[in-house]
This record gives sequence, structure tokens and C-alpha cells, in this order.
Amino acid sequence: MEKIVIALGGNALQSKNSAPTAAGQLEVVKKTCECVADICEAGYEIAVVHGNGPQVGRILLASEAANDVTPAMPFDVCGAMSQGYIGYHIQQALRYSLSKRAIHYPVLTIATQMIVDENDPGFANPTKPIGPFYTEEEAKKLAEERGYTVREDAGRGYRRVVASPIPQKIVEIDAIRGLWDQAIVICCGGGGIPVVENMDGTLDGVAAVIDKDFAAELLAEQVNADVLMILTEVEKVAINWGKENQQNLDHMSLAEAAQYVKEGQFAPGSMLPKVQACMKFARSYPDKKAIITSLDKAKDALAGLTGTVITFA
Repeated sequence: MEKIVIALGGNALQSKNSAPTAAGQLEVVKKTCECVADICEAGYEIAVVHGNGPQVGRILLASEAANDVTPAMPFDVCGAMSQGYIGYHIQQALRYSLSKRAIHYPVLTIATQMIVDENDPGFANPTKPIGPFYTEEEAKKLAEERGYTVREDAGRGYRRVVASPIPQKIVEIDAIRGLWDQAIVICCGGGGIPVVENMDGTLDGVAAVIDKDFAAELLAEQVNADVLMILTEVEKVAINWGKENQQNLDHMSLAEAAQYVKEGQFAPGSMLPKVQACMKFARSYPDKKAIITSLDKAKDALAGLTGTVITFA
């Protein structure tokens, strides 16, 4: 059976039309897990990676707002909290979706730490959007009052941005490999809890959010996956996005993708990291493929019917 690492984007966890509550998120996750269960039913072996941008942002906001009552939690701890409750929601919903298909397979979450380089340039240039969207006026006020770094996010509004270092090593990778044949593992949630490794082998958490697409790519490499699948809001990657000459892409070679990146075709913090993660996978495994598509088209994309496929050549 083919091994697939599935990276779930924010729309798979929180809909624009649902309340930003735990109950609202669970309803969205239930629909997401129906699509994931379809992939399992088709005979693929999977692991699931998810983002946490909106969720960790809200946890941070709540923690900071209550600082006069109870000490605010450090950034890395908030990331771990988001891993736990998002993983719990996916475990609950996916277990139910699988049981409806008479598939009785364990689903579990691993609190996953990700080693990063403390000198990564990402710490000096925050780019990772977290938390809710704001108007320009709201964003400026937050920047002045709380010292947030805020940026416009792909035409959708303004968001707080934080450091996003490149993941170097998955601390729990041996456990993930060992569990592959025994369970569906939800891991590297939110890109993993970012930590730096000290000379004595101890680990220290750092204030950052790792991009889940790069984390999923690293996981796909280290479990020798056949496919890296990144699920997002759009069915296909496009160039000239939002313009009259927009072109949806069925396939990109490594060279074509590099040229489009050079032209600035993909928005930073949005489609760009997805394409870059797929490029890295294609570069590392010339005989394998990466796919970017929408959640509802995932099964069709695996059958070669839609989506954007990125390969070495």
C-alpha cells in the first residue's frame, strides 16, 4: 500500500462560516475526517499533520488577556496545547468516520517536538500568520499597544506574524515510524513544538510557529512516504492568481515551480510555503510526487483526476 503524509490546512479545522469555538471547530473537523476516511478506505496508509495558526493565536490571546489573573503561558507551551486539543478533535472525528466504514483502526496523537536552528534567519524576519484576521486599523492598534508584528495576509486582511524557522529534526520520529503499521498517527501538529538542542542534549522551547507544510515534508522524507499531499482551500495551484489570465496548473516540474517562485507567483505565508515544501520533496525523491489540492478533491487527486502534481521532471 502507498504511504501518504497528509497536511491539513486551516480550512480543514476552522471554517469561515463556523464559530471560532471548540464546538465550531469540531463540526468542521468531522467533515474533514470524512474525506480523510475516504482515503483510508481506498487502501492508502496515512499520517496526518495539521496547522494551528488560528488556534495557537487564540490561545496566546486568551493567555495574554488573563495575565493579571494567571501567568501567561510561553509560546512553545501554547503550541503544545494546540497540538493536544486539535489532535483530540481529529482522533474523535476520524475514529467515528472510520467506524462507519467498518474500519477499526487506532487513531492517536503524538505531542511532537521539532528541532530548529537557534540562528535560523526566520527569527529575525517573522512571516508566519497566527490568530484571527484584523482590519488595517485594528492591526495598527495591536502593533502599538502589544508590540505585535502584523502584516497583510494574501488579500484577506491583517494578521499577527511570528518567527517561522525551518524544521531540522523530528524528535519523536522513531516512535512515529514504530507506530506506522499499528495506527493512524497525528503528529507534527502546528509544524511541531519548536525546540533548540543544547550541547548536553537537552531541549529548550522557543517562541515560534513552524510551517506545517515544511514539517509534513520532513515527515514524508523520514517515513519514506510515496506521496506528500497538502490540502488547502483551492483545487489547483494557479499562476496570475485573481487576474483575468489566471491559469490553474495540473502539473509543475521542479524547474517550472522554481521559475514561478522567482516570478513571485505565490503569496508568502499562503501558497508559497506549500509549493516550496513540495519542491523539496520532489528534489529529495525524483521518483515520487507531491500533490496540492482541496480537501474535498483529495481522493480524486490521488487517482490523478485533479489537483496540482509536483514532480522532479
